[in-house]
Amino acid sequence: MTDAMHLLPYRSMPAEFRAYYPQVVEVAHLLIATIRRVEPQLKVEHVGSTSVPGCGGKRIVDLAVLYPEDFLARARAILDHLGFQKQGGREPFPESRPMRVGCVEHDGRPFLIHAHIIALDSDEHRELVFFREALRASSTLRHSYEQRKRAILAMGIRDSIEYCEAKGAFITDALKEMQSAN
Repeated sequence: MTDAMHLLPYRSMPAEFRAYYPQVVEVAHLLIATIRRVEPQLKVEHVGSTSVPGCGGKRIVDLAVLYPEDFLARARAILDHLGFQKQGGREPFPESRPMRVGCVEHDGRPFLIHAHIIALDSDEHRELVFFREALRASSTLRHSYEQRKRAILAMGIRDSIEYCEAKGAFITDALKEMQSAN
């Protein structure tokens, strides 16, 4: 990937557990820099499992593209202009809280991207950051999360939506537990 980032068509794949791959951080930083170069009012954060050193998962690079008030349409337009695609499938996020997808090639390897367009300082933004930081701070939580992902796959769940719903319960429970401990 160079300064002229080129997004490739997204291809949905069955869920699988993959070991952490450190190059995801470089890919995320290049994507973040590209988006911010086009629109500095957008804040972009690397979230999800790939933002947590050592945390395995589907190896999809999740970005939180955070827009200021009354900037949602502009945020969607920027990502569309960069070549991100509207999420397809049977249960796409609504355009009021969209997700854009894409694929980039870096060092000869494809990296799938989920760009979640989220209101800056919203509850969802705070929860994503809180969970990311908790995973970074606690190897016990990180290992439990990885075990949950493996268990979901061991049950035969490979559909991405079903997989996300199944791991969502873990995240919700972990967030509740951590927030009640504070």
